[in-house]
Amino acid sequence: MPEPDDSQLVETVRGAHREYEGGYLDLTVYEIELADGRRSERAIVGHPGAVAVVALDPQGHVLMVRQFRLAAGKILLEIPAGTLHRDRASGTKEDPALAAARELEEETGYRAGTWEHVAAFWTAPGFATELMHLYFATDLAPAHGDGRLGPDPDERLELVRMPWREAVGLAERGEIEDAKSFAGLTWLARRMEQEASPS
Repeated sequence: MPEPDDSQLVETVRGAHREYEGGYLDLTVYEIELADGRRSERAIVGHPGAVAVVALDPQGHVLMVRQFRLAAGKILLEIPAGTLHRDRASGTKEDPALAAARELEEETGYRAGTWEHVAAFWTAPGFATELMHLYFATDLAPAHGDGRLGPDPDERLELVRMPWREAVGLAERGEIEDAKSFAGLTWLARRMEQEASPS
């Protein structure tokens, strides 16, 4: 199959101005030129990236959290996740593997002995630069002692341990409304199917 000619799809940035900068987000409006010479604008939310973790304990339970999400206006059931730390001055971002371990411990109180990077995907490429890294964590054990990481001061979370089939069932019935959690649980269902199938 011949390589597609993408030249008619590419947009060229001709100018930009920052509308907002605060916390870990910023908003920039870009003036872009289409391949046919027409111009338009794109408002893009700058985001340092994030991680999400499908964590499976030795009993076959998925660790999930319930938390209130203001944008959704309700409590959602989600897999553990969080934003990469970023140094604005230098532009450097946290290693996603380190962030995944940190977020799992902060949100669930567990650490994992085995990690697998599953995928990276754009959460909303039409208007945001958030690239989310999905990890699979196993060999879980509770984090103990003074060094145990906890949730951020402004986070209120409730840990939910759920048999993986039940969690996947919620996703299949449309009861998981969070996109990263839907993606992670759908991947987990396929993974468990493959492991159960004779080779």
